[in-house]
Amino acid sequence: MSNAASELPAIRCRGLVKRYADVTAVDGLDLEVLPGECFGLLGPNGAGKTTTIEILEGLTEPDAGEVEVLGLRWKNSERELRERLGISLQETQLTEKLTVGETVRLFASFYASARDPETVLAELSLTEKRDARVGKLSGGQKQRLAVACALVGNPDILFLDEPTTGLDPQSRRELWDQIARFRATGGTLLLTTHYMDEAEKLCDRIAIVDKGKVISLGTPRDLISQLPSAYVVEIDTEPNWSAETWRAIPGVEEARRFGEVWSLAVTSLTEAVPELLAAVEREGAKLLHLSTHRATLEDLFVALTGRALRDE
Repeated sequence: MSNAASELPAIRCRGLVKRYADVTAVDGLDLEVLPGECFGLLGPNGAGKTTTIEILEGLTEPDAGEVEVLGLRWKNSERELRERLGISLQETQLTEKLTVGETVRLFASFYASARDPETVLAELSLTEKRDARVGKLSGGQKQRLAVACALVGNPDILFLDEPTTGLDPQSRRELWDQIARFRATGGTLLLTTHYMDEAEKLCDRIAIVDKGKVISLGTPRDLISQLPSAYVVEIDTEPNWSAETWRAIPGVEEARRFGEVWSLAVTSLTEAVPELLAAVEREGAKLLHLSTHRATLEDLFVALTGRALRDE
């Protein structure tokens, strides 16, 4: 491959628009994913992540905009692109009467340069389920099988839409290891997720999407550094105070309420926590809950949109 070709984005879209009746799911979205990169689309349900990824995969036609994948366009190169992509949808419907082994072998048969199905089954911890029918699998096992079907074609680009939803912690870690192995071979990965630890661990760059638009883009560290405060205190008292009361306490930069719990952005825990406890005692209030954490991508999303990332 020439240097000029290698510098082309693995995925590029410009001005992407998709409408469903009166709802605009994707609204002028621009993205570039570099070769060998793990790129994350982050946002709540309804943000437009799945619609975007389905357009890039060639499964949905956009109403406007242009898409290039591996320097090719779906209109002219669909067959070639299908050979070079692996796709795991948010909900993959597989034939329930086939066994796990039969399913992976079937998907392998669709590709000219497929991987060994038994190797892929082992990598996804599905060897023991080789002879089990798909309809008898748990939700997490079906999710791992969908990823196995995406990997067996030996793709250049892997699309994973919410790949660890429904997985137990051990299965999530195993899938993370599989993603690392795929990237070690030079593969490019586009991932949608709403799990913060997943995005921060796996992704080189992240686009935060809301209402069909990219509202922030960068590395996980760079995105989090946009926040004015490095720490968050979550607190609940009885009676419950107003935002103005919390903001008046030294060290508190911002206050947002989620249910009964307040999320307070603070620059220093050693300064803010004693001041908060002193204020609670001074006002004769009852402390019901207090916890602290370093600022995360979810805190950034709240700061940008005023909504929690996992709001339904």
